[in-house]
Amino acid sequence: MNDTKMSRYRWTICALLFFATTVNYLDRQVLSLLHTKLEAEFNWTNTDYANITAAFQLVYAVSMLFAGRIVDRLGTKWGYAVALIVWSLGAILHAKAIPVGHGLASLLGIIGISGVSVSVLGFIFSRAVLGFGESGNFPAAIKATAEYFPKKERSLATGIFNSGANVGAILAPLTVPWIAHNWGWESAFLVIGAVGFLWLIFWFIFYEKPEKQKRLSKAELEYILCDPDADAIVPSASEADAEKVSWFKLLKYKQTWAFTFGKFMTDGVWWFFLFWLPSYLKVQYGMDDTAIMIPLAVLYSMTMIGSIGGGWFPMYFMKKGYAPYDGRMKAMFIIALFPLLVLLAQPLGHISVWLPVILIGIGASAHQAWSANIFTTVSDMFPKKSVGSVIGIGGMAGGLGGVFMSKLGGGLFDYYKGLGHIQTGYTIMFAICALAYLVAWIVMKSLVPKYRPITNL
Repeated sequence: MNDTKMSRYRWTICALLFFATTVNYLDRQVLSLLHTKLEAEFNWTNTDYANITAAFQLVYAVSMLFAGRIVDRLGTKWGYAVALIVWSLGAILHAKAIPVGHGLASLLGIIGISGVSVSVLGFIFSRAVLGFGESGNFPAAIKATAEYFPKKERSLATGIFNSGANVGAILAPLTVPWIAHNWGWESAFLVIGAVGFLWLIFWFIFYEKPEKQKRLSKAELEYILCDPDADAIVPSASEADAEKVSWFKLLKYKQTWAFTFGKFMTDGVWWFFLFWLPSYLKVQYGMDDTAIMIPLAVLYSMTMIGSIGGGWFPMYFMKKGYAPYDGRMKAMFIIALFPLLVLLAQPLGHISVWLPVILIGIGASAHQAWSANIFTTVSDMFPKKSVGSVIGIGGMAGGLGGVFMSKLGGGLFDYYKGLGHIQTGYTIMFAICALAYLVAWIVMKSLVPKYRPITNL
């Protein structure tokens, strides 16, 4: 390769991150698409389903705190590989949830606990393993982005790989109901879970640290490091031996709290859309099994626009002279206005199923635009050595927000179902989803009004 010619290998890495995120979301969405089928087979309540999804989110949340640290320690290559192996095995384990549940029920019986549903126990354990593995995806992907892209391109790269979440969300309703309908629900977990191992082959072939990457030209490496305040990709020996940045030290900074609060307020919205929309279509419109394939595929296809467009949007302000953080915050305020349309989903839902699908799709698209930018605020503010850890802290907060949304939703739906007005529960939840982003932006802007990068870690 001619080192004087600018290569574009960094976009190959971005493609790998995109496909990993696609697999990540495929695996986590299988359960929601089979919810009504499993609910009928195992006689679950909404609270049972909420407990199962909350188990994933709680383990995901706690693991995110450590996942970032583990990725920082293992490095991007092995950190990502280990995470994917664990979550793929967790996805496959769902197919054996009933035998696992019997084993757990027997164990609980030995210590005097009984009466817990075998199916709920089995799926809770399977979701916990999945959540533990999946917690490594975004810390590793953001770290890889910080390694391979200059700051001015990071939000675009993040938006592109983050759109893998949308592709996964699109592919899942197009494949999972069909597989379950023709081969049984166990096969859906087995087939989708096995896909991750194919990605692993390409990851080991194509990924290496930039300074060791033979496919990367000298010109592109210099471009990656073009930021005047860029920290070195590879720490020196003295830096490697230096004291690690503790979580408590990171929590002293308002920048950490701004990211953490933003994730707590908004991640739960996406979790709610991901885990409860199939049930909403069943409750509101009587749609089930393969009937939900097209509406959900259309809804999640819309989110592609938000993910990629959201990554590009702050560059418009940066070209006008704004610092990266300031440009991002301007873009995020505009993005935060779009979810307000979700407030109309229930009032207008009686006209046609497509009205709430489109309105919720706009809200979900706005979330992806928001997500592409909020992740990138971390690499704007913090040196690369601490990016994974800060992402982990915020990811934990986002997971806890997801637990709150799942438990609240399950409780509301069972309560209003008992009153014969379950739709009221969805009206309340959609209102929370609509307002979450503006509240998050106001608090984030109050904590960090101007661009203030951390330089003394």
